[in-house]
Amino acid sequence: MGKIKVIIADDSDFVRDGMKIILDVDDEFEVIGTAGTGKEAVELARKIAPDVFLMDIQMPEMDGIEATKIIVEEGLGKVLILTTFDDDDLVRKALKNGAKGYLIKNHTPEHLKQMIKSVYNGLGVMEENVLESLASSSESTTDNSGGASDGFDASDYSTRELEIIKAVADGLSNKEIAERLFISEGTVKNYISGILNKEGLTHRTALAVYYLTGRK
Repeated sequence: MGKIKVIIADDSDFVRDGMKIILDVDDEFEVIGTAGTGKEAVELARKIAPDVFLMDIQMPEMDGIEATKIIVEEGLGKVLILTTFDDDDLVRKALKNGAKGYLIKNHTPEHLKQMIKSVYNGLGVMEENVLESLASSSESTTDNSGGASDGFDASDYSTRELEIIKAVADGLSNKEIAERLFISEGTVKNYISGILNKEGLTHRTALAVYYLTGRK
C-alpha cells in the first residue's frame, strides 16, 4: 500500500506544524499540504486531492463544516474532523455534511494515526464520549422517532432490527444489547452483520452515525 496522502486544515500554526511533524516521520503517511482556512483546504484539494483531510471546525473565511460539505460533494477526499470543541450541534452538522469521523484534539500521536488509517479504509470513527453525547442529544430533541434522524429510512427494517440499531447508536456492546433485548450475543452479531450489509456499511460506528444524522 502506498502512503496515505493527508491535508491538514487548521487556523493554528502550532497545530498544523505539530501534526505535520507527527505524520512526516512515519513512512505510512505523506502530508501533501496544509491550510489555515476551509477555503484554502478546498482550493488545495482541487489541485491535488488527498486521501484524508484533518479538518478543524472553527476557521476564518470558511469553517470546517462548510468545507467538508464542498469536499464531499466534489469527491475530493475523506474528512476527519479535529477540534477542541465538544459541541453536539457542531458534531451533527459536520457528520451530516459527510465527515467520516470526529475527534477531540486531546489524542496521542498513535491514536491520531490509527484514526486516519480507519477513515482511509472506509470506517467511521468517533470518540466514545462524543457518540454517547450525540445519542443523548438526539434522544432529547426528537419525539416519536426514538432518536432517529429524519434522514434515516426505517421502512426496510423490522421492529427487532430497529431495536438493534437504536441500541448500537446508544453505544451498547453486543453483550449489553443481548441483555437489553433478552437474546443471545450471537443473534445480536448476526443482526448487526445483516444490517451493515443492507446499508453497505463496514462498521457499527458508521451505522450509529447514519441513524443519528441520516448521513452515510
